[in-house]
Amino acid sequence: MENPMDTQDEHCCTDDGARKSHHSDKMKSNLISRLNRIEGQIRGIKGLIEKDTYCDDVLNQIAAAQSALNSVGRLLLEGHMKSCVIERIQSGEHEVIDELLITVNKLMK
Repeated sequence: MENPMDTQDEHCCTDDGARKSHHSDKMKSNLISRLNRIEGQIRGIKGLIEKDTYCDDVLNQIAAAQSALNSVGRLLLEGHMKSCVIERIQSGEHEVIDELLITVNKLMK
């Protein structure tokens, strides 16, 4: 089974220096598929609330959606570190470490 984090085709900057991620088609498809499932989970949670579903059941579904979203975040973070962060450090842009730490702190809240 191939790793969905294959980052060989990813780069963080365009020729004009603009910051932009370039995920492989496989990675982008994986992320979009995961986000589509999460979107469905959120709609399902909304439906549970509309139907006055028992709170504990709704909270369990919220936890599942949060876990799925955290998983997407971890995949993006891993790809970012293996491509953009390494590229920027190699080009002397060491401030990327502070940027990464701020982002990781936001993800961990």
